[in-house]
Amino acid sequence: MKRQLHLNLFIQSRGHHEASWRHPDSSPLPLTDIEYFRDLAQRAESGLFDSIFLADQLALADTVAHAASTWLEPITALAAIAGSTQRIGLIATASTTYSEPFNLARQFGSLDHISGGRVGWNIVTSWLAPAARNFGGAGLVSHDERYERGEEFVQVAKALWDSWADDAVLDDRASGHYARADRIAPINHEGKYYRVAGPLNMPRGPQGRPVFVQAGSSDTGRRFAARHAEAVFTAQMEKGTAQEFYADLKTLAAAEGRPSEHVLILPGLSPVIASTEAEATRLAKELNELTDPEVGRKRLSGRFGGHDFSHLPLDRPLTAEDFPDPGTVQAARSRTEVIVGLVRREKFTLRQLLAYLAGARGHFTTAGTPEQIADLIEDWFNDGAADGFNLMPPLLPSMLDFFVAEVVPLLQKRGLFRTAYEGTTLRDHFGLPRPMAGASRPSKPIQGSQAGVK
Repeated sequence: MKRQLHLNLFIQSRGHHEASWRHPDSSPLPLTDIEYFRDLAQRAESGLFDSIFLADQLALADTVAHAASTWLEPITALAAIAGSTQRIGLIATASTTYSEPFNLARQFGSLDHISGGRVGWNIVTSWLAPAARNFGGAGLVSHDERYERGEEFVQVAKALWDSWADDAVLDDRASGHYARADRIAPINHEGKYYRVAGPLNMPRGPQGRPVFVQAGSSDTGRRFAARHAEAVFTAQMEKGTAQEFYADLKTLAAAEGRPSEHVLILPGLSPVIASTEAEATRLAKELNELTDPEVGRKRLSGRFGGHDFSHLPLDRPLTAEDFPDPGTVQAARSRTEVIVGLVRREKFTLRQLLAYLAGARGHFTTAGTPEQIADLIEDWFNDGAADGFNLMPPLLPSMLDFFVAEVVPLLQKRGLFRTAYEGTTLRDHFGLPRPMAGASRPSKPIQGSQAGVK
């Protein structure tokens, strides 16, 4: 079967450019209006996208006075979106640092049933200091501990989703038997961070388990992804580093005994698209002129775990020494490495760096015609840099509409992208197998009334 390109729509604010909320081409709807998100999901579905994605943040950003964000809790929002879409996948972020495995397994299990098997879980190990203060702690959990906790969390969640066999529900009215007790088992997990008896109090979902998505690119994050992730969102600022990341992660997945084609790598792509290159460049410049450098400075500080950049002048060329060593940062370490590498390569001033990051926070940004964007996608896809893209339109819905109307047909003509949905689940769209029923289940079943059978 010919390899197929995958496209995910990342819905963020009124677009991924920091100033999108101010631009006249962005949506006028409030960012608390579910119709805004439903409409975008339907537009992406009309373009045959594999999925949409909603990120999450567990604290109010200190840029709120001059920057819009996405306010709705993502699992709740996707449940509402599920009813107004039919095929497109629905991916939500949920933290392993500030969640409990049983609650999360119930929520995503419910969403998988509600959507008919279209849900994915973006597994994150939360790092923001303000989030820690909202969950009873005064400080950050270290980078290594976050991943150690996340590893155990995922193992517990897998076991809970597998605690019901596929054939556990009988629903036999004539005999009076609703479920088979011998096909439902506790997990009896006792680990360093979690004690969970199980089983999950709902039947197995249509996909068996949600699709696992992950976005960490540090060494620890890559190894975590190699063990668990079925799709990987990654920030890559140039093709060469994207190729290196792609090859490394595929090798790590193979070393874990997993088929490399079952780990899809989707770099972020934020294109400003117009009918001419000059018009696209003009629009990108127009967006950058709407940004507030102090908003960017605060966001940069957050990326580096709260490091103070207030002393740096806006128009002096930066050096790597202006930044903390990424290896010492307990926040999103992979993104700090990307930023410091960009400074070394481009010799940006702080003003230039903040303008660049305003486009999509360190993901690949570009401006061009539909043909140029299609060429870039084809080049990365065919040259070992991507299995598809996490599309991050700088303006919503206008840049999404341009992409669907102009870029998608070019990709279809080149034989790279589907012309119709062939399956109904997110696993179908991604070409992923359904996990075996009971693969993580212990052998001892629960007894009688515990399984709903007397």
